[in-house]
Amino acid sequence: MKKVLLTLMVALFALVAVSETVITVAAGAVGQELELTKKAAEKYMEIHPDVTVRVLDTPDMVQDRLGLYLQFLEARSPEIDVYQVDVIWPGDLAQHFVDLYEHNADKVVSMHFPAIVENNTVDGKLVAIPWFTDAGLLYYRTDLLEKYGLNPPTTWDELEEAAKIIQEGERKTNPDFWGFVWQGNAYEGLTCDALEWLASNDAGTIISPDKKITIANANAVEILEKAAGWVGTISPRGVLTFAEEDARAVWQTGNAAFMRNWPYAYSLSKGEDSAVAGKFDVSPLPAGKSGNGAATLGGWQLSVSKYSKNPEIAAD
Repeated sequence: MKKVLLTLMVALFALVAVSETVITVAAGAVGQELELTKKAAEKYMEIHPDVTVRVLDTPDMVQDRLGLYLQFLEARSPEIDVYQVDVIWPGDLAQHFVDLYEHNADKVVSMHFPAIVENNTVDGKLVAIPWFTDAGLLYYRTDLLEKYGLNPPTTWDELEEAAKIIQEGERKTNPDFWGFVWQGNAYEGLTCDALEWLASNDAGTIISPDKKITIANANAVEILEKAAGWVGTISPRGVLTFAEEDARAVWQTGNAAFMRNWPYAYSLSKGEDSAVAGKFDVSPLPAGKSGNGAATLGGWQLSVSKYSKNPEIAAD
């Protein structure tokens, strides 16, 4: 009788183990991304107790994250079910993702920005659903602008001048203080910053809609030389190694007057551990010759792998 009972228990446990579905989500850890993804996973598991959602922490640098993704996707690995993908990846990775329209995305797609939905649609297939959208912002210290009798800058010339004045004044008591921090490493972040500089200075669009190269012009040279001149003057030489979190670290410890970053840094800069909490605000990025500032459109999407063993649940 004991042998029969033991056999039944083993069979029952085996059945439970088989019935449990495990979904792995590959997510980033910039700012609060990882924390929020884990919270979302917990909420889903509360509603669906037969599903376990695992969150895989991936590299912050986008090129490193893409490289990791490609290892899984090109091997057709079922290990990852849901991928957090950058706004510029849907076209490159479309062959590896399911069409979310086949998994009821048509019921929710109208809730998202049409431009991002269009961006994520390849050959009529929705290969990614928008998760959050980004645009570049200028962060500035309100207390220091008031201290030195300055207004928030609306042009790059004004920012440069204000950064110099504040940096010179603050260096009297803080030798680690800098005027302006941004993303200068050789990666996508610098591309985003540079696109903003170029667009703000009426410097063309690299390749125009009619397939003409428009970037080779004096306005482009002018604004890029201006930005290069910030390195070692109002920005540390180390800015050439900075990604988003590096810039935020300098800013949030109170060692910068201005910062270019994405919206995620706003709530973090207001945190209890932030030296700039209650002392900053944000505005559109400064303008050049165009008369208007420009913000690179960024953001992340969620895609379901074609190689997932549970695409319906992953899509859900």
